[in-house]
Amino acid sequence: MKVFPRLPDNLTGGLRRPNQVRRDQLEGAVREALSRQVAVTRPLTADPAGQAIRRANRIRRRRAGVGIALGVVTTVLIGAGMTHLSGGSDQQGPPIVVIGDPDLSAQPLATASAAPPPTSSKAHADVLFAGALIDADGKRLALPGVGPAELAHRLPNGTGLLVVGAPTAAGRSLWVAQDDGLVQVLLAGAGQIVLAPDGTQVAWRDGEDLLVAGVVGTQLIGTVRIAVPDSAQPVRFVGSSLLVRLDPTRPGHVLWRPGADKLTEVPEQDTLNVYGSLPDGRLVSQVSANSADETCLAIVDPKRATKAARTACGSHLSPDGVGGMSDDGRWLLMNGKVGSTDRSLLVDLERLGTTLDAVPVGPAVSGTVAWTSDSDVAYVDSSGWLVRVNVKRVRGGEQAEPMPVAGLEPGDRPVLVSGS
Repeated sequence: MKVFPRLPDNLTGGLRRPNQVRRDQLEGAVREALSRQVAVTRPLTADPAGQAIRRANRIRRRRAGVGIALGVVTTVLIGAGMTHLSGGSDQQGPPIVVIGDPDLSAQPLATASAAPPPTSSKAHADVLFAGALIDADGKRLALPGVGPAELAHRLPNGTGLLVVGAPTAAGRSLWVAQDDGLVQVLLAGAGQIVLAPDGTQVAWRDGEDLLVAGVVGTQLIGTVRIAVPDSAQPVRFVGSSLLVRLDPTRPGHVLWRPGADKLTEVPEQDTLNVYGSLPDGRLVSQVSANSADETCLAIVDPKRATKAARTACGSHLSPDGVGGMSDDGRWLLMNGKVGSTDRSLLVDLERLGTTLDAVPVGPAVSGTVAWTSDSDVAYVDSSGWLVRVNVKRVRGGEQAEPMPVAGLEPGDRPVLVSGS
């Protein structure tokens, strides 16, 4: 058998390190090798963060494409609709199309064109006659439960009318007529009935008593009363008090504050008529003059026992007491004379002094004077025709011309609605 010679295990010809390695040295070498492997950064086979970012980008691109497509379709459809409507519309300016959710808190742009406000029907008074209400637009509302009337006033909430009936052998009636045509009787068989300027109170004569009640909806509440002389009649509300004329055949008035047990005399005892109150509470009154055929206008303070300051007096002021003041207390429309002809006069109350600034308006007033604004007033003349007056035009020399009321039959007496 052939024996080969033993070769050294190190081909280099010799060992460079001894084979004798201690256990602790071997463990240190292993730890060093493992630590070098951990320090080397290797790419992961799967990258969750990168995948999520790429997926979000793809979703965003798809949604953007869908949004653009929907925007184009919406724009085309709205444009087509606006083109179809533009043939019968009076709206001017290009249509504004907004794509997206509306912002309800946003304010309109200062440059945006707005449609003009609708013309208010309050520029002309509504008319009540023959059991029907005719508004300024010509619409007719039948009120079959309302009889002949002498006064009509809007309810405080604007949903109907308070209607004072004309005097009959059985007395006067007070109806509340709602806008749906429903009529309800509030008073029947009463004497003189007076309504507050704002329609929240009513006063009336009943037997030996004078009564005041509040108007709430279709009911009278909080009725109070006081005993008065047989000839006493309510005239008008002055603030929270009621003006009462004790004897219609003689001048002089008293005030009653509802709830009080006595009447307070108005200082000016030769007062014939009271047309209304100024914002400061003073009364615009007609008082007797030294001459029997003359009267004067005066400002009366009902709370002070001072002599009223009279203005120019004359026979051209009618003593019938028919007339009414504007809400701001600037103008008074009353009856008078121009020469020997009965006419209505417009008085500037701001110039009420030693002279009387009055200009002729038109035919004499018969019935209620309805101020529809501080510069517009309407009334009915003796023939039942409607007269509309503009202060500026009348002051400029233009006379108001009466016009017939559509549908008025012979014998009908139209009543203007006040407080409208």
